[in-house]
Amino acid sequence: MTRTALVIGIGAGDPGHVTVGAIDAMREADAIFVLDKAAAGTLTGIRQEIVDRYAPRARVVLVPDPPRDRSAEHGASRPDGAYATNVSAWHDARAAALAEAITEHVPEGGAAGFLVWGDPSLYDSTLRVLERVSAVIPLAPRVIPGITSVQALTAAHAILLNRVGEPIHITTGRRLHEDDGRNTVVMLDADCTFRETAEPDDHIYWGAYLGTPDEILIDGPVGEVGESIARTRAEARERHGWIMDVYLLRRP
Repeated sequence: MTRTALVIGIGAGDPGHVTVGAIDAMREADAIFVLDKAAAGTLTGIRQEIVDRYAPRARVVLVPDPPRDRSAEHGASRPDGAYATNVSAWHDARAAALAEAITEHVPEGGAAGFLVWGDPSLYDSTLRVLERVSAVIPLAPRVIPGITSVQALTAAHAILLNRVGEPIHITTGRRLHEDDGRNTVVMLDADCTFRETAEPDDHIYWGAYLGTPDEILIDGPVGEVGESIARTRAEARERHGWIMDVYLLRRP
């Protein structure tokens, strides 16, 4: 029988952002699987806190996250070539580890839960990985949406995501050079690429660890706060061992 994969968006870190639908899904799962990153134990801890708070009877299964080759990530401008190859290999390794764990801990016809930061539709690999898992064992996904880091960012700064009649562009640091800068949400930018692409008077709204007690917010013209953001980001990553951040760029 086909197992169900409950892909549950849990928000950006604040347990208060977890929806009723997400709580119901956590309680339905036979087991909740967490890819455990040794360097980011706090992430696993927040997931466990959410489960303990809303679904205390749920069983959490930690699956060691396979190592990822990041040699082609920095300084590249297109998500192809060696970068895409490395990501694909990492997804294959994740799928193999999860297929084994699901087979062991979830009976046929049962439900496997996966807690996803933010929303599963926005720059997250869970659905892609589970598609590969389904090539090994029958698996039917069901997605429960969550609050994204973008929503958490705009709420934290108390701003609108766009100006009247203007579009919104969501991209990554790798592709930021292609953007016109009007209302640009940037994710996955370890190099603070805005320092190279933005004009000094472009306004940046930056946030890290959104929704958690470690939340950091900085905003202002790039020419005034850009280096401060880069320095703060590096210090925070060194202090915590990991960082999740996002920012909005807005051209005057």
